[in-house]
Amino acid sequence: MFTNEMIASFNETETSLYNYISQNSEKVAYMRIRELADETHVSTATILRFCRKINCEGFSEFKVKLKLQLKENKKTIIKSSHHSVEEFFERTLKGDIEEKIREAASLVTQAENVIFIGIGSSGILAEYGARYFSSLGTFSLYIKDPHFPIHAKLRSNSVTIALSVSGETNFTVDHLNQLKQEGSKIISITNNKLSTIAKISDINIPYYVTEEFFEEANITTQVPVVYILESMARYIYKLTH
Repeated sequence: MFTNEMIASFNETETSLYNYISQNSEKVAYMRIRELADETHVSTATILRFCRKINCEGFSEFKVKLKLQLKENKKTIIKSSHHSVEEFFERTLKGDIEEKIREAASLVTQAENVIFIGIGSSGILAEYGARYFSSLGTFSLYIKDPHFPIHAKLRSNSVTIALSVSGETNFTVDHLNQLKQEGSKIISITNNKLSTIAKISDINIPYYVTEEFFEEANITTQVPVVYILESMARYIYKLTH
């Protein structure tokens, strides 16, 4: 309801009003304009100007939007981790995921260098993947800085393993395009085989679970990614030992 641009444009009085509303939204949604004015020590005219500033014609429209937001927030239901894992095994393991993992493992064994990329929670797992691969004898690098210098020898005979839930992360897409043009083979692990990252990959391993969001955060389970990474590393170990 309140965008960053709106908040940045608030003056001192409006910021104070915004803070009160944010901390008492359930209460404000059922207040009369005079009650809010008394609580926040501002005039009703100030409140009306505030409403217009956030694209509401008046206080009534503001309360309608506030109630809708509160209702939407209450709809958020966090699934159990058991449900998420069960969904992954039901949807994915009945398909060709094991074949995809073996194919990816074979591609990795043909490369001299392995590079992991990802940001956010995918970045954390990319770092974990690089460590896990290295622990099983396949030395790997995790790159989180788009300007990190990668020597030409590392790029020319390498495999890049990209992690992204949506498969549309701009940082990862841009980085993959650059690495692909420089000769690196691309393996991606995404939740959608029709995503941009999946399409530019030599091998894509999709895992198909329902994406979940809490407020602005993507809280989609990452258990399938851990399973895929560890399975791939173990296949690589079997192929090289």
